[in-house]
Amino acid sequence: MATAAKGMVVYKIYRALSRALAPLLHLHLRWRKLRGLEHPTRWPERLGRPSLTRSSGPLLWFHAVSLGEGMAAIPVIKRCICCRPDVNILMTTTTLPAFNVIKNQLPDSVSYQFSPIDTPAAVDAFLGYWKPSAIILVESELWPNLVMAASRKGISLTLLNARMSEKSFMLWMQPMLLPLISLMLSKFSLIVPLSTMQAIHFQLLQAPPFTINFSGDLKYAVDYDNSKEEIRGIEDLKLQLANRQVWMASSIHRGEEEVVLGVHKVLVQKYPDLVTIIVPRYPKHGQEIAWVQY
Repeated sequence: MATAAKGMVVYKIYRALSRALAPLLHLHLRWRKLRGLEHPTRWPERLGRPSLTRSSGPLLWFHAVSLGEGMAAIPVIKRCICCRPDVNILMTTTTLPAFNVIKNQLPDSVSYQFSPIDTPAAVDAFLGYWKPSAIILVESELWPNLVMAASRKGISLTLLNARMSEKSFMLWMQPMLLPLISLMLSKFSLIVPLSTMQAIHFQLLQAPPFTINFSGDLKYAVDYDNSKEEIRGIEDLKLQLANRQVWMASSIHRGEEEVVLGVHKVLVQKYPDLVTIIVPRYPKHGQEIAWVQY
């Protein structure tokens, strides 16, 4: 059986499973809302239900999963607006922390929604309402129902700042899943890896060679629009840390601060002036960590 045919068989299995599990996924979203992990009023957007009005005319849809990827897309969005002010821009992210930050960074003309979960109903409802002319996915947002539905509707697909973790790469390389990822990548008009190694990964996953164009990591192009007070605070912090050794534990999850503090106790014996900076994955955990007894 040809690779494309095998990929279609695997996709049909995925599509059937995602449709069957849709009720459980809806309950999971409600549970996340109760835990404060989804927006209290806009969470239905994750089911493909819009809360904004679509303007007439062509529309580009940019999608990123979380804050870092979303911020990397903003310079590209601004450039698109500059070059083609007649084209509408839609931005979506998945996580609530990304929403809380990015909504204040985007130009006023950009529509901002939460992305739909990858069930056939949610994806079809989303695409049916917004009717994008092209979809720009950032980094590793490769969802089978979304990619295949866009392809069926003739919507151009781009994978921007494309990357794949080693764990994800090895998973997709499994004989059962390789035909599916190969089929999905064949639907993209353009894949822009953030490094040469990532380009090799996508080639090994059988992405069409003519679609791969290397450009570098967009996260280095992010222009942070900090206020004067924020800039002053950053400069003050730099002065305070200028003559001290610094260790940063970034993007940690709840409970990991105990491990970090344990390591700090060991390191500080050798480096008495050490400053440990803890950056939680979710900002709301910052206050909890601040109250940890050290």
